[in-house]
Amino acid sequence: MAALAMGIDLGGTNARAAVVDRDSGEIVAAHKEPHRERSPAVVAETVARAVRQSGRAAGMEPVAFGHVGVGVAGQCLGRTGVVLNAPNLGWRDVPFGELLERALGVRVRIANDLSTAAWGEQRFGAARGLDDVALVFVGSGVGSGLILGGRLHDGHRGVAGELGHVKVRPMRPDTAVRRCGCGEMGCLEAYTSGMNIAARVREELTAGATSVVRDLVQGDLDRVNATVLDTACARGDTYARALWEEVADLLGTAIAALVTLLNPARVILGGGVILGCPELQSRVREVFDARVSRSAAAGLSLERAFLGDDAGVIGAALLE
Repeated sequence: MAALAMGIDLGGTNARAAVVDRDSGEIVAAHKEPHRERSPAVVAETVARAVRQSGRAAGMEPVAFGHVGVGVAGQCLGRTGVVLNAPNLGWRDVPFGELLERALGVRVRIANDLSTAAWGEQRFGAARGLDDVALVFVGSGVGSGLILGGRLHDGHRGVAGELGHVKVRPMRPDTAVRRCGCGEMGCLEAYTSGMNIAARVREELTAGATSVVRDLVQGDLDRVNATVLDTACARGDTYARALWEEVADLLGTAIAALVTLLNPARVILGGGVILGCPELQSRVREVFDARVSRSAAAGLSLERAFLGDDAGVIGAALLE
């Protein structure tokens, strides 16, 4: 009989629970529940419903799994189960592990969602069999997950790998600095995530910037996104090319610094902004190649994430 585990991917709009075969990484059953509201107690009940539904589809009650793993889009305080900051849920210092344990009656292990995605990719995806791996995700947000020495690395307080919150802009009176969703100023995410790129373009076009982007969205600036910028860049649009050069410089330099510091065997790239925008991806790779330490990059490979949206829930199920 297959050894089964329960994993949860907790995002800002829904909770997805999946029963995972520990030996193959196969998802045996899954269920997604939308959030009715984002208060921690209600979200705990939402997650519990998703767990029960997916478990029953596999013929198991929650207690049969022994424990469940949760990947949260936010900063988590080590193994305490406390979510320090989850901007998409509007949470700060929430003892979510305790709330979910009460709702399910089983032990709960919580980690950042990119850490769980990295763990899933290392066990059954693009980094299978490698002991030193970094996953870099550039989508609606920016972050990374780290596998060092064959183990998930979350640092002293559980917040290692927050690449999106590395500060990339100087705090000077003469410099305008963008605020990040985490509440701090000058973060990499504030300049390179899909959500923040779109917000910046809307601001600048509204202020009078000239770009073919306006035509591509037929004047509806709410339709602006990273893919539109990439298309404009491919058409030679001056505004889009300048913005993409800036974003690529920030991302390529940040990833190069990560590799120089940690010397992983592989960097796995994920997220719609980096994978869905070939013009940007090409520029990021050029900057990375120019900025990374030659010795740290020797033997390194950059690969696309293999497990897609399943990586986080598979990795969460395999948390111990």
